[in-house]
Amino acid sequence: MTGSRPAPRARRQREYTGTMGSPFQRSPGHADRRPAGRPAAPGSTALKRVAGLILLAAATSCSPGTAGTGPDTGPGNGGAGPGVASPAALPPVSAEINQLRDNYSKQIIAIQLTNNTAGPLTVLTAELGSALFTATIPWQPPAGGIELPPGQAKILPAQLPAPSCEAQPPRSPAVATATLQLAVTPGPASGTALPATPLPVTSVPATDPYGVLSRNNAEMCLAQAAAAVTGIRLAPELEVSADAKTAVVRLMITPRSTPGAVNPGSAGTLTIDRIDGTTLLEEVPAVPWPRSVTVSAGGPNQELRLGIRPARCDPHAVAEDKVGTLLPLRVHAGGREGVLKIDAGPVLRGHIYDFVTAACGRQ
Repeated sequence: MTGSRPAPRARRQREYTGTMGSPFQRSPGHADRRPAGRPAAPGSTALKRVAGLILLAAATSCSPGTAGTGPDTGPGNGGAGPGVASPAALPPVSAEINQLRDNYSKQIIAIQLTNNTAGPLTVLTAELGSALFTATIPWQPPAGGIELPPGQAKILPAQLPAPSCEAQPPRSPAVATATLQLAVTPGPASGTALPATPLPVTSVPATDPYGVLSRNNAEMCLAQAAAAVTGIRLAPELEVSADAKTAVVRLMITPRSTPGAVNPGSAGTLTIDRIDGTTLLEEVPAVPWPRSVTVSAGGPNQELRLGIRPARCDPHAVAEDKVGTLLPLRVHAGGREGVLKIDAGPVLRGHIYDFVTAACGRQ
């Protein structure tokens, strides 16, 4: 019988997963060197992943910029779009800066690290470098570091050092560099108990989308300028009215005897332009808080009596409070101006919580 023979069926290429989880295909005619039926050597997958991570970390630490952002990476050219790095350009770990609200008064920031690889990593050490501070900003690791699961982020708390008050806040969102010591620990699927494999120390840009470093620098430098003129604190006692609906806190001002002792550039005066309320407290309308209070180094002590009442009485006012007992003073001193936050301290904080609870119960 005469007829055309059907075309041979095309062989389908198998797709494999590379070291970093990115797919790749074997080239035609490539022979598998492993004899059929023989399993992979114990730990070979983990070792390949370690090798890939070492190469990627080395490339990341040596590269001054981010790949995939050139003119030929736009949507029409198969790229991720202008200013967006392609997945292959991601470092093993990305870094971002944040700050939890209950750490505002403690100058503790959060270094948020995200694992961009397909396997777990261990963070052994981490620190930030920024021109806004006089030293690096280190995370204090526990023994053995912490594990970063693949595709997940963790927050590492770090105490800020003294600010650099001569530095100007940068305009770029990437204001710091994170220096990391990472390690790879093979999982149980590797079939062997290989030790953790440290990777080369790598540096990645740390973005600061909320301006945490510049805000803390400004607040700390303002506090330094204010401290050159006077000490300011809240007395631990709270005077509650007879009807328990209002109370009085006392702001104690103790001028320095030597102008400019902390900040030589200080003019020796500080002005409290006004005092703001908090999420928990506000002024008693009948007794407004003072404004435009001038304090001079070497001058007399002052005591400002502030009548307070609850700013809110919902059930979560006290239970979820983070910054309600930080009294914001809008001041200018030593050529700087901004908000100076005065912490109530543990004793007065407890009295304020009791007062707000009782006063809200009477409304």
